[in-house]
Amino acid sequence: MKKHLSFAAALLTLCAAHAEMKTALPLWPAGAPGALGTSSNDIPTITPYLPDGTNATGAAMVICPGGGYAHLAPHEGNDYALWLNQHGIACFVLKSRLGSSGYHHPAMLNDVTRAMRWVRAHAAEYAIDAHRIGVMGSSAGGHLASSILTHFDAGDPNAADKIEQQSSRPDLGILCYAVITLGEFTHHGSRNNLLGTNQTAELVEYLSSERQVSDSTPPCFLWTTFEDKAVPMENTLLFAEALRKHNVPFALHVYEKGGHGMGLKDKPPFAHPHPWAGDCLFWLQERGFAN
Repeated sequence: MKKHLSFAAALLTLCAAHAEMKTALPLWPAGAPGALGTSSNDIPTITPYLPDGTNATGAAMVICPGGGYAHLAPHEGNDYALWLNQHGIACFVLKSRLGSSGYHHPAMLNDVTRAMRWVRAHAAEYAIDAHRIGVMGSSAGGHLASSILTHFDAGDPNAADKIEQQSSRPDLGILCYAVITLGEFTHHGSRNNLLGTNQTAELVEYLSSERQVSDSTPPCFLWTTFEDKAVPMENTLLFAEALRKHNVPFALHVYEKGGHGMGLKDKPPFAHPHPWAGDCLFWLQERGFAN
């Protein structure tokens, strides 16, 4: 019981810690490819959250907040970053383009691809190991994370832009109650915002991540809940099954309680956080990412 309470107390101080303003950096300083305008909605960004230098492990995480590809949930971006910072992981929260602003595939996948390359290109600047950069996402952000886990490349060594020379492959993935499939068990709001009216069978297949897993897909931590009515647990189970078929290591947790969109579940009136955070931390420690 004491362990639960101390962990809860630590999580409840997250937003008080590191309260200074964070600077969002444009992924493409000259403008994103396919941009529809020049407003903030048209400019994908990445916001660094850095751990204390005495605690840093050299690992990093690109974080994709959820929100149904319609908005971005701060508790699945900022809050995760502050939590992981406490355990030595440098974090980079992605603000991707959204269906609610007129964007559809491939804009979102282009944004997370660029984010992975960006962090790798700036690894030395942030004292990051370029071979320990993961991706984390929740709900629709989990779909975006699963998309880069299955649609990555080695980069273009001949590109004039040094960022484009970098690999976009994450070294591991964390998927929290993620939208995975665009098929039977999909979250229809996320699917509609992602695809718009271009919902061809070929595109549905291409962006159903359980159909795109390969032997090269990185190791993953997956969790969901039995109570989730928004994004059925079958999404996570389908991805786990695909990973198993390709002999990709993973940890899978299906909790009874929790519903959808809880994040760290560290705000009152909850007495203690959901156990996924401790389970995930253990997994990250085993993989040499976290303290």
